[in-house]
Amino acid sequence: MHKFNITVCIIAKDEEDQIGEALRSVDWVNEKIVVDTGSTDKTVNIAKSNNAKVVHFNVGSFDEWRNKGIEESSGDWILYIDADERITFELKKEILEKISDKKVKYSAYAIPRRNFIFGKEFKYGGEYPDYQIRLLNKEKLKAWKGKLHESPQFDGGLGYLNQPMIHLKHNNIEDMVVKTNKWSEIEAELIYLNGHPKMVGWRFVRIILTEAIDRLIKKQGFRDGVEGVIYSIYQVWSKFLTYAKLWELQLRKEEIK
Repeated sequence: MHKFNITVCIIAKDEEDQIGEALRSVDWVNEKIVVDTGSTDKTVNIAKSNNAKVVHFNVGSFDEWRNKGIEESSGDWILYIDADERITFELKKEILEKISDKKVKYSAYAIPRRNFIFGKEFKYGGEYPDYQIRLLNKEKLKAWKGKLHESPQFDGGLGYLNQPMIHLKHNNIEDMVVKTNKWSEIEAELIYLNGHPKMVGWRFVRIILTEAIDRLIKKQGFRDGVEGVIYSIYQVWSKFLTYAKLWELQLRKEEIK
């Protein structure tokens, strides 16, 4: 069907509601790998029923899980997607055109995302084009680095695709709160390890105001309507929560000393 073999890699945990549709959107690839990080629902069974190879890797962080995908893949190119992302027919065509070109210019490609939040597509607030580096030449890809906001390390240039993938980001506030509570703790620890100055009152005020101005005014989050205002304010709260947890962590470390 095309010159190069493509492996799709999905990292998943308890994604029974999403994983099937994600895998079906990439039925055209040569190999599908799901790195399962400890699912207790039907994720694994659904992945296998969609012809995916399931690799169990219950420990580690996002960079380690993505690197596991490199180890397990046999394709010339690796396309990373998440369970809540979908590859459209138009994007599929563009991917195949790019990597089948005899003069492939780049070692990696960033893909824009159409983000859907509360069932609505967001076009402001920094949610588009939201480029993500997800298509990589395996030979040039060295490793992913970063426990939370991981990024690929590779030799060669970076290109940008035009066709976006679909990202069904958040359906409701409850899911957002659960995820934020989990990841803010990890992020706070990473900020602490990077030697962030002690959190005091004025730093909280500055962080909150900076995030609010960035989301609502500079990136015009209000232009996505009520949903955009809610989500922008939520992101301000999310940032506050991360630094509040950093403050707690700093206090605990001082007590130990």
